[in-house]
Amino acid sequence: MYDQHRSTDGISLQRDPSYSSDAMLGKTAERSGNDRIRQLLKHFGLRTSLIRLKVIDALLSADEDHRRLGVRGVHSHLLELGIPLSFLSVREVLKRLCSEGVVVLNADKSYSLHPDAIATLAQQDAAPQATDLDA
Repeated sequence: MYDQHRSTDGISLQRDPSYSSDAMLGKTAERSGNDRIRQLLKHFGLRTSLIRLKVIDALLSADEDHRRLGVRGVHSHLLELGIPLSFLSVREVLKRLCSEGVVVLNADKSYSLHPDAIATLAQQDAAPQATDLDA
């Protein structure tokens, strides 16, 4: 009888651990976080790019930890996550996000989300809760 889990040479196939339920749940959680940032970028009329997603995510993480990040801090954070972007690329993305009003450059040369961007994220977070209460 044919066993689809056995290879044709008689060696059993190993399960790929990247397809475990834990890995899939992690990807789902990351995707939902990215959806918030995608909507934020769309609200400001910007295209979604991996570097923009990661830079904004780094700023959100720093804000949750009550920290402030400059260009070097954002760059280091991305390198720790295994995202090999150049310092110049990170700096240019931060400058563009500033010019579009998504991010602000603080007096201490750190970056944070603009109050309008924070308000937009808060509205996104509140919207699903309102529909949950109606159901």
